[in-house]
Amino acid sequence: MRNRSPAPPAAALRARVFGAGPTGALAALALARSGWSVELDDPQPPQALLNRSRAYALTHSSAELLAALDLWEPLREHLIPFTRLELSDRALHRQVSFMASDLSAQRSRVDPEAVGWILQHQPLMALLLSALEQQSAIQLSLGVEPGSSAGDPGKVLNAVPVDLVVAADGHQSSRRKAAGIAQCQRPYLQGCLTVQVRLRGSGADQAWELFRPEGPFAVLPLGGDAFQLVWSAPLPRLQRLEQLDPAAFLDALSAVLPEPLQAEVLLDQPRAFPVALEWAWPLRKRNLVLVGEAAHRSHPVGGQGLNLCWRDVAVLQDLARQVRAGRLKPSQLPGRYVRRRWLDITLVLIATDALVRLFSNRQPLLLPLRRLSLLLLARFGWLRGVCLSAMSDGPCRLRWP
Repeated sequence: MRNRSPAPPAAALRARVFGAGPTGALAALALARSGWSVELDDPQPPQALLNRSRAYALTHSSAELLAALDLWEPLREHLIPFTRLELSDRALHRQVSFMASDLSAQRSRVDPEAVGWILQHQPLMALLLSALEQQSAIQLSLGVEPGSSAGDPGKVLNAVPVDLVVAADGHQSSRRKAAGIAQCQRPYLQGCLTVQVRLRGSGADQAWELFRPEGPFAVLPLGGDAFQLVWSAPLPRLQRLEQLDPAAFLDALSAVLPEPLQAEVLLDQPRAFPVALEWAWPLRKRNLVLVGEAAHRSHPVGGQGLNLCWRDVAVLQDLARQVRAGRLKPSQLPGRYVRRRWLDITLVLIATDALVRLFSNRQPLLLPLRRLSLLLLARFGWLRGVCLSAMSDGPCRLRWP
């Protein structure tokens, strides 16, 4: 295991990042490229961090962060853009199409022709690990359990005090628990199942968000006829589906897919997991800040979770640059981070929770509201543009036509 610790100048700013998943790795790179010396710790070795079978839906805010860190072009060959998002209410049998053209003048400078992109975990993590290795300002400690200094997150392994500690170690964050930061948690009655399949009946550049009474169902293109499915339903049902043989699973899947879509072959093992709305508060304690799922976790509807995490990183990078430029004191960074992140996090958690509760049922009193919402979206392009802007850039950067 590499243990490279360059000798920084006396006035160097130091940070320690816990968690080397996609969010933690990006946070370490963002700090290092802002002029900080960084130690990145994770008890998992690189191969364990790499070997995960999942895909992410990226919005324009995430694309801009990757571009700012010079990671967009190296990833381009692995990115699957989708230019069309089909929103379908299966109880009402109504459908609305979101197109890249709905974004009009609000289009991203990265790729103006895409609504979003799908990216597999392995090429993303391989690039991040390579970039971390090449960054001389980063000391990696992967696959190593924290030593005696673990009880004091304000110290690096060589006992040098740090200016900033970043907890990006997931929704069960040990750093958050050690700091005594409270977490609000509200489990959903439904869980999620992810699986990759070969599918007929959908365009290779088309994504689907199906609202079904038992929960949302996302169909995300992976290139060609391969798709990632994110199936929400009561967790016990999903756990039973997880245990089925491939033929029986495909039969069960065919029963819930809309008519144009037909599943043909399983490409990986279905995986079911519980889902909860989680929010830690406050987002900091002394020089510790919570980033990503250590701070918040939403329902996967709309693919907002990872993008919300990466907007945490974008704000952290901006503040780290301000500190390096002398416009902000290191001690002021955690408080400023909280002030800039709490509203975006709160609005996204509320919005995703409201979508699940509004559309995951057959309540007669809610059906007229759902019908009206879909009717307005289908009729007014500017309204679809506003919704796409909120999904792509976050509600705090909402841009009206």
